[in-house]
Amino acid sequence: MDEHDKFATNDQKQNDEQQKCFVNRRKILFILLGVIAAIGIMIGIAAILDGVNGIKVLGNFISDQILGMKWLNSLLGTAFASMFGAEFMATRWGGAIQFFIYDTIKIIVLLCILIFLISYIQSYFPPERTKKLLGKYKGIWANTMGALLGTVTPFCSCSSIPIFMGFTRAGITSGVTFSFLISSPLVDLGAFILLSSVFGFPIAITYVIVGLVLAIVGGTIIEKTGVGKNVQDFILQGTLADVESEELSKKDRLIYAKDQMFSTLKKVWIYILVGVGIGAAIHNFIPADWIQFLLGQDKWYSVLIASVIGVPMYADIFGTIPVAEALFFKGVGIGTILSFMMSVTALSLPSMIMLSKAVKPKLLFWFIVIVVLGIVAIGYIFNALNFLFV
Repeated sequence: MDEHDKFATNDQKQNDEQQKCFVNRRKILFILLGVIAAIGIMIGIAAILDGVNGIKVLGNFISDQILGMKWLNSLLGTAFASMFGAEFMATRWGGAIQFFIYDTIKIIVLLCILIFLISYIQSYFPPERTKKLLGKYKGIWANTMGALLGTVTPFCSCSSIPIFMGFTRAGITSGVTFSFLISSPLVDLGAFILLSSVFGFPIAITYVIVGLVLAIVGGTIIEKTGVGKNVQDFILQGTLADVESEELSKKDRLIYAKDQMFSTLKKVWIYILVGVGIGAAIHNFIPADWIQFLLGQDKWYSVLIASVIGVPMYADIFGTIPVAEALFFKGVGIGTILSFMMSVTALSLPSMIMLSKAVKPKLLFWFIVIVVLGIVAIGYIFNALNFLFV
């Protein structure tokens, strides 16, 4: 084969790859449009039947029965009452046991379904393709894309740092990489679904929006001030392989999604159990007066305490939701809860230790300062607007 034939073959391979990418993206677009259309039809039917109230009823049904699995809680309550007696189930220990089992099952089931679906979609966007996509955007739009990319990566803060290092090595701007690093542990589809199952759609949407804003603003500040250049030399000096990913069959994608689901579950199950256990204790054993004294929305220091308490803890968003749920039902303000969740997921001590190996002290310091100030500001703002959510 002469040089001309080799070039022709390479061109044909590139054309075939581009055509496959186009087809895959079109498939995903059709699926998303189908989902949006189905949701639109349900909302339309609800509106026709009972106007705005019908839409609220539909939203509450999805939040409570489909995502929140309240039917499971009722089923467990009936089963446990027949097994242990209604009197025992009315005690604190009975309530704690029911809360623990119900929340554990609910979170693990939703987590597995969501991670499987997200991973299947991710199989169409391997790292090299993702890096090329991010490289096309500049300025605030690039940071927005970095933050949005974080929403479709089901990683905890420690798992996000190797991805951040890879993006940095690939030459992607510091604004994009830090917007990704902030949003990845904070905001994802799983967090939105689980928050909707516990708090309803308004609070879930609020959490996602403020998380994205924090990621975009934080990444922009780090880039514009120039501190984002303070990355350890070994990251910048490393080489990055430019390897095109092989085309996967549908079976391969399903296997990949299944493996990712089990891999993620193995990493987070212990944090889910710990989080649900703490939530059960708060929900059933700690008096509401104590919680109100420390974290009541009328206390000016509640946001600061929640933020400080969250930093030494290490858990992902799935482990913090049961604790947040218990605090919410004890009357803690939504701003204080948001600050607690964000400090746990974005500023956990183990993730900061890992990040310190990848960035220089100056950058680590300003990253922590920017994120802390953002979390505290979000807490106070939403405590002031708490009346909109209760």
